[in-house]
Amino acid sequence: MASEQNFSDFFYSAPDGLKLHARIYGEANSGPWPVVCLPGLTRNARDFHELALYLSTHTATPRKVIAFDYRGRGQSTYDPDVKKYNVGVEAGDILAGLTALNIEEAAFIGTSRGGLIIHVLGMMRSSVLKAIAFNDIGPVIETAGLAHIQSYLERDPAPKTRPQAIAAQRSVHGEDFPALAGADWDRMIWALYRETDDGLMPDFDPKLVDIVASLDLTQKLPDLWPQFEALAAIPLLAIRGANSRLLSIDTLKQMRERHSMMEAITVEGQGHAPFLETGSLPGDIAAFLDQAERKNILK
Repeated sequence: MASEQNFSDFFYSAPDGLKLHARIYGEANSGPWPVVCLPGLTRNARDFHELALYLSTHTATPRKVIAFDYRGRGQSTYDPDVKKYNVGVEAGDILAGLTALNIEEAAFIGTSRGGLIIHVLGMMRSSVLKAIAFNDIGPVIETAGLAHIQSYLERDPAPKTRPQAIAAQRSVHGEDFPALAGADWDRMIWALYRETDDGLMPDFDPKLVDIVASLDLTQKLPDLWPQFEALAAIPLLAIRGANSRLLSIDTLKQMRERHSMMEAITVEGQGHAPFLETGSLPGDIAAFLDQAERKNILK
């Protein structure tokens, strides 16, 4: 799948010394804001491969793109202390990676958990955030969406072959993603699993499943409206899957009301979370970044 590699691997140390990994696309690109890509809970840098190629090589404004693997995912080291699998620690890890790369400001794209980390970054170091794209995430997480995530992580059938993995993912997510074609599901499998001598394995620490399973969904989840409102001066693009169970239409409406510079895209035929390399999304994201940077220059 990664025949068009065009990236380098970057390893750095977290504040607690854990070895972490990121991919860098368009390393020689300079001038325009770099783009930082933050994946979902159990996902990794490979989720952004096609989008990163587009943003770094196929636009009029080629950008450096950094896609991170959180601790316990992808090529980053698993953490023996499962309590450190939390958005606060992970936000600190991202800042450490940016420091190691000498990046003081960037545009950020966050899918699901990645968007939650961006909320935290806004409180920790807002100056690093120049533009934000949230992929199917907002200040309010719907319990039904988390319950769905709990359900499919708990009953992951552990497929050994690619056809088995595609069939398994389609059985879980097919209803929410009728717009996807065969190649889309194939890219999903390539990003989600790693190949081992025993067949395919999910590319994350299995302890993450236990953390999700331990969530008490009978209790109301705290919202992040104060953190979201602290982002009011930063250009924002909110992308929502039309069939999303995690980001509601009502929350998206409230986000528009509370953020005067927010744009929104609803992706038909997709759920949580839309595949950012599909349809017009790469061009839409590139256009949003270019417009945000032009407005920043004219300030």
